Amino acid sequence: MKKILVANRGEIALRIMRSAREMGIATVAVYSEADRAMPFVQYADEAVCIGPAPSNQSYLVMDKIIGAARQTGADAIHPGYGFLSENARFAKAVQDAGLIFIGPSPAAIEVMGSKLAAKQAAQQFGVPMVPGTETPLRSIEEAREVVKKTGFPILIKASAGGGGKGMRVVNAPEELEEQVRLAKSEAMSAFGDDAVFIEKYVGSPRHIEIQILGDQHGNLVYLFERECSIQRRHQKLIEEAPSSCLTPAIREAMGQCALNVARACNYYGAGTVEFLVDEHLQFYFLEMNTRLQVEHPVTEMITGLDLVKEQIRVARGEKLTFSQADLKINGHAIELRICAEDPANNFLPDTGTLTTYVRPQGYGIRVDDGYEQGMEIPIYYDPMIAKLIAWGADREEARERLLRAIGEYHIKGIRTTLPFGRWALQQPAFINGAFDTNFIGKYFTPQSLDQKDPAAAKAAAILAVQVWQEEQRRIRQQPVNQQPKLWKNRKLLR
Repeated sequence: MKKILVANRGEIALRIMRSAREMGIATVAVYSEADRAMPFVQYADEAVCIGPAPSNQSYLVMDKIIGAARQTGADAIHPGYGFLSENARFAKAVQDAGLIFIGPSPAAIEVMGSKLAAKQAAQQFGVPMVPGTETPLRSIEEAREVVKKTGFPILIKASAGGGGKGMRVVNAPEELEEQVRLAKSEAMSAFGDDAVFIEKYVGSPRHIEIQILGDQHGNLVYLFERECSIQRRHQKLIEEAPSSCLTPAIREAMGQCALNVARACNYYGAGTVEFLVDEHLQFYFLEMNTRLQVEHPVTEMITGLDLVKEQIRVARGEKLTFSQADLKINGHAIELRICAEDPANNFLPDTGTLTTYVRPQGYGIRVDDGYEQGMEIPIYYDPMIAKLIAWGADREEARERLLRAIGEYHIKGIRTTLPFGRWALQQPAFINGAFDTNFIGKYFTPQSLDQKDPAAAKAAAILAVQVWQEEQRRIRQQPVNQQPKLWKNRKLLR
């Protein structure tokens, strides 16, 4: 493998290219007309424009991407995440073109791409499941029968989807029919498939995922867990590794279940098995993501592994060079997704020009981004502009280091999730590790961002007291005839 085409954009494209360059592999960027000046385009050894800004005319057009690979003589295609990364047809088309797809087999992508098919495959290995349906809902009458067994509340989910699309919580019988209809409509609009199913709604769950890695020779390992419970609209904002709530025994049990899910579809490459964990630390299989995750850097920080390099080695047919016994957790890492969103306005996307863009630096800090100062944030793509990751010897050091880095990250011209990150990291629930996926709903309001930094407020108060005490000492030490004549104002003071 001498040349890789990266079928993606922004920070993940740049991140993949850097690892490839360290391995002595040339890279090809594909870009839309809106991304012509982006750093990932400048960094690549070659670049090919594949169409207008809308992704359905560029980054989602399989023929254009495969054509660019042939045009530049690339040996392989890395899909990154998003876009075509979990599209089984694309993976097969890449292989049919005589190229290497840096990811799992098309068959594995297809099985795990359907939440229902994934559940059925995982059940064969005894992986715990949330109670619910095992096949797509056929009618509202069937939904009512299912609910008689599960009880309310329930969660309606799109079989083909992710990112919170086609997902509805139903709390009462009178809501059921409308919410099923809305979920099916949203699923069809987002994924071209209106199949939905029902799960018992776990009210206060934690969202914990296990990173797995396998080669094409049957070797599989799990690279511990990531805590992903702080979310808005079912999309993650803060991730950390390891989780603050798991015991070693539960971690191992979840890891073994994740490996069984991978075995259920003969998985190879990097993948993530997601679980819901309830307040009693009972865990249930949620889904499998057959690609690199946005939050993979926190796993890299605690294991010392480069997951992109491992993906490339697996795609070349190499065996894993380590076993489960070789893997250890080293310290703690926390990631904040920096999105062009306004936390004070329901996290709605914000666009504009990065008039100021200065990254934090220092020991234990990593920034994965894809923009430079003076660039515009386009409206066509995901609003995430960077990932800020902090590593520490323990969770508290990582938290404090991330707070310091947030304060040193200067962005002007657009609203971002930086203020939210600063607020979240200082909440008692986060500090104590006692939170779940309802963290934002429970604790966050737009007014929260107006509150001053508690540590800074405390320091200012202490300083004010010290100044006042020093002034009182100075006054007492003055001769009587030089002290302020406060007695003249006694009548006023009364």
